[in-house]
Amino acid sequence: MSGEPIGTREELLSFLKGRKIMEVECLVPDLAGMPRGKILPVEKFVAGLEGRGMRVPETVFQMSVTGSYSDEIADTSRDLFLIPDPKTARIVPWYHEDPTLQIICDAEFLDGSPTPIAPRGVLRHVLDAYEEMDIRPIVAPEIEFYLVDRNEDPDYPLRTPIGRTGRRDTSRQSLSVDGVNEYGEVLNTMFDYCEESRIEIDTLSHESGAGQIEVNFHHGDPMEMADQAFLFKRTLREAAYRKSIYATFMAKPMQHEPGSSMHIHTSLTDVKTGHNLFSSPKAGKETALFHHFLGGMQRHVLAAIPFMAPYVNSYRRLMPGLDAPINTHWGYDNRTVGFRIPLDKPQSRRVENRIAGSDVNPYLLIATNLACGLLGLREKRRARKPLESKKSAWDLQHQLPLTLYQALDRMSRDKAFREVMGDDFTRLYAIVKEDEMDEFQKVISPWERENLLLSV
Repeated sequence: MSGEPIGTREELLSFLKGRKIMEVECLVPDLAGMPRGKILPVEKFVAGLEGRGMRVPETVFQMSVTGSYSDEIADTSRDLFLIPDPKTARIVPWYHEDPTLQIICDAEFLDGSPTPIAPRGVLRHVLDAYEEMDIRPIVAPEIEFYLVDRNEDPDYPLRTPIGRTGRRDTSRQSLSVDGVNEYGEVLNTMFDYCEESRIEIDTLSHESGAGQIEVNFHHGDPMEMADQAFLFKRTLREAAYRKSIYATFMAKPMQHEPGSSMHIHTSLTDVKTGHNLFSSPKAGKETALFHHFLGGMQRHVLAAIPFMAPYVNSYRRLMPGLDAPINTHWGYDNRTVGFRIPLDKPQSRRVENRIAGSDVNPYLLIATNLACGLLGLREKRRARKPLESKKSAWDLQHQLPLTLYQALDRMSRDKAFREVMGDDFTRLYAIVKEDEMDEFQKVISPWERENLLLSV
C-alpha cells in the first residue's frame, strides 16, 4: 500500500472495495504502547463504519504491562467505541496469503466524547493546546534497539544472534557499516515491510552496543510520527520473528552493553507562516520562545520521567557511566546533556531530548515532551546557561530519579504538569506503575540467589 495515505472515510471505503482484503486489524495503543483491539472480517468492518459496531471495554487502557489490573481502579467496564482513523490505514505486509488491513483507532464513549485515558487522545489533548496558540510542533524520533537470539527462558541472559559471518557480535561496533550488514537479512526484511506499510525511515546505523541498531525517522506531525513509531515497533518485531530472532526495545536488555534510547527532536512552527519559532525571521537568532521551551523542559521534565522511563529496567540505563543523561543540563552539540541543540541552520533549530529510553509509549513520550515545553511557554521560563560543549554533564550532579518510585513522587508534586496531561490520566498511570513496581519487588533475582543463597 505505497503512495498517498488515505485521508477520509470515503477514500477508505473506496480502497477496501478495490482490493481483496480479507480481515481488518483495529488497533489501539494501550498504556505500554502495545497494540490491542479487534480483528474482524472486512465485511463486518465496513458495516461497522456505518454505525458504532466495534466496542472494547474501558479497561483496555487500565492494564499493566503484564496484563493485570489494579484493585485501586474501579472496574466499570464501560464500553468504548473504536473510531478508525483513515489516515493510519496500511496493509499488513507479512500477511500476503490472507491480505489484511491494519488501522489505528481512537476510543470514545457513546455520546462521542473521548476517553481521557487513551494515550493517543492524551497526545491530541496536548496538541490542541498548541493549536490554540497558533503553534504547530514538529518532531523526529530516533529509536535504538537490539537484535538478540530467541530467549525462551527468561532466567537466561540475552545473547546477540549469529550474523552472516557465522559469528556473534561481541564487540563495540559504533557506526560500523559491516556491523550493520551482519544482520542484513532481517534489516532488509524490515525495510521491505516498512516500505509496504508507509513507515518512512530516514537513516539506519550500528550503535555502540553489540547487536544494537538505531533507526532515524523524518521530521513531521507529532501524531503521525507517534503512529509511525508505534507501527515500527510491531513491524520490526515481526521481521525479526520471521528470521527466528528477537528485536527488543528494552531500555537495558544486557548487563554489559549500553542502553537503548528514543531521542526526540522538537521544533515549533507558526501555523500561518510555517516559520520555525525557535529562530527570529530575519536574523535567525534564538528567540525568547526557544528559551522558554527549554526552560519548561528543565523545570518540568522530572515530573515527566515516569513516561520517559516507564519500567524498573529503564533506570538501569540512566545510571552514571552508561552514556545516558543523568541530569537536565542543555548545550550545543553536546551529547552528554539531557537536552542537546544540534548545530544546524536557523530554520532547522530544534531541541533534542536525550533522556527517554526506547521502551516508552511513543504517544506518551511525545505528549509529555511537548507538555513540558508548553508549560515553559505559559510560564515564560528562562533556561539555565548552557553547558560548554567541551564540558561533560556526566561529571556534574545526578538529578534524575534513581527508581520509578522516586519518579512517580516527582510527578505527584508537579500540579501544572498533571493538569496539562490530565489529572484522571496521570492518576491512573501512577496506580498502574505502582502496581508494576510492587509486582517486581516480589521477584527473586539471579543476583540474590548467586550472592546471598550461601553467603548470608
